Amino acid sequence: MRHNKKFNHLSRTSSHRKAMLSNMAASLILHKRITTTVAKAKALRVYVEPMITRSKTDSTHSRRMVFRQLQNKFAVTELFREVSVKVADRPGGYTRIIKLGNRLGDNAEMCMIELVDYNDNLLGTKAPKKTKSTRRRGSRKATETTAKVESPVEQKPVEQKPVEQKTEKNTTVEPTKEEPVENKIESASVDEKAEINEIKENITTEKEDEKDDSKDKA
Repeated sequence: MRHNKKFNHLSRTSSHRKAMLSNMAASLILHKRITTTVAKAKALRVYVEPMITRSKTDSTHSRRMVFRQLQNKFAVTELFREVSVKVADRPGGYTRIIKLGNRLGDNAEMCMIELVDYNDNLLGTKAPKKTKSTRRRGSRKATETTAKVESPVEQKPVEQKPVEQKTEKNTTVEPTKEEPVENKIESASVDEKAEINEIKENITTEKEDEKDDSKDKA
């Protein structure tokens, strides 16, 4: 008879039930998430959460007590090194059961049991929703008024000063070479040559008159 027995036997013997829960607890600690039936998940939650609480005190005695139930040294080291640090500030409720629907074969109710502190999707902050960028009639006027209110002082355009070109100090200007008079006379026409000869004769006569005047004065 099942008088005053509150735990679920799961239709198994005591040894079978203990071995099954031990394997499920080790898989949950190593993989952080497993899929099973709702009845097994509820029995596993009662079985594994006291072990997680014991792992917060890292001592030889607590490690031996946990290893007596799990019989898996890799799960024990993962529990005391990683999981206990992650759930240090949590006072209980280390697991979460998420129902997945019924199984096709026997219509059993399935679920997923996981460690709460290892679900990044639920722990992460949600990104802010993007506002719609639809254009409306009154939006342009509103933006103009806000722009006027935000910037009441108009900025004057900055006058750009002309850039002075610097001249080099040690620049030497070469004198332009003029062509000799003889070359110019040769390139002149016949009329110009006659005029030039008359000018020469006038200059020579003036010079001779000046010499004569100087002799008379002497």
